[in-house]
Amino acid sequence: MMELQTSKVRMLLDVEQKPPFLQGLLLSAQHVFAMFGATILVPLILGMPVAVALFASGIGTLIYMVSTQFKVPVYLGSSFAFIQAMAFANSQMNGDVSAAQTGVVLVGLVYVGMALLIRAIGTAWIDRLLPPIVIGPMIMVIGLGLANSAVKNAGFIEGATSNISWSPLLPS
Repeated sequence: MMELQTSKVRMLLDVEQKPPFLQGLLLSAQHVFAMFGATILVPLILGMPVAVALFASGIGTLIYMVSTQFKVPVYLGSSFAFIQAMAFANSQMNGDVSAAQTGVVLVGLVYVGMALLIRAIGTAWIDRLLPPIVIGPMIMVIGLGLANSAVKNAGFIEGATSNISWSPLLPS
């Protein structure tokens, strides 16, 4: 069996350390931009209330922060991963969001179950299954795949209209 080789990564900051003020300010701005894209755009695309998404992501973030004892400064927002399934559920229910909401709750319960399983057996299997060499390109492909839609929706292409309810992931 081939042994997985990992290298030591020299982190700039450890978990207990805080960045200098200016660097922390820039990292905070980065979080705001990342948060805005998902937490505001996903509900707008799906025709759902943005306020609910903001409230739910705030509660989720607080639960996460307490669970990690405030060691990992992360904002948890909406995800583009389920747009297609939620849009399909909405279209099948003639615009009624109850099927999509039920799906979100069920997926949330699956996430809680997985979190408990991972807590019990550890993360080594995840690191072997999805090493950084796999995760990095996967994230880049997702971002590049959405870039075309982002440019069109931002109105940077002449003749393209900024229609927030349009997405290449949704059926026409």
